[in-house]
Amino acid sequence: MSKKILTVLAEGFEEIEAVTPVDLLKRAGISVETSGIKGIDISGSHDISVIADHSFDEVSDEYDGIIIPGGMPGAANIADCKPVMDLIKKMFSEGKLVAAICAAPAVVLNKTGILSGKKATCYPGREKDFNADVEFLEDRVVVDGNIITSRGAGTAADFSHAVIEYLLDKETADKVLKATLYRD
Repeated sequence: MSKKILTVLAEGFEEIEAVTPVDLLKRAGISVETSGIKGIDISGSHDISVIADHSFDEVSDEYDGIIIPGGMPGAANIADCKPVMDLIKKMFSEGKLVAAICAAPAVVLNKTGILSGKKATCYPGREKDFNADVEFLEDRVVVDGNIITSRGAGTAADFSHAVIEYLLDKETADKVLKATLYRD
């Protein structure tokens, strides 16, 4: 059975951190849906607009995981959206994948409380937003249980690799990145 992932988008999201995982996960055969928290026409932090598959109010909870891109004010907009925050907490408690990159681990995941006692990374300087019980690491990607965090736009392919490996296997993740010439 194919895995299904939800990527949540809000005004001001970081385009690379959203589009790279969507693209690479689809290349791996993972079903990915994008959802906008305030409609389907969403503008990123660099004024690149995307059309999401659906509005967040049409989302079910029938996903194997959720991806939260960073970018500001995108991450802050997601953190201010109670239905998204509730879904993140629900998915985490059900053992589903919760993945966030750049500012999103500190701005979004930290606010949900799911990082308590966990290892995580984020965009440089944002670690100050972590609660004291979050162990900050400077690794490009950190996997701790069913949470995957990453540093920023330049780590989007590594982040995607970790998500594919988590959902499927390392061989598939390696194959996808090799086919894009990211890794030879």
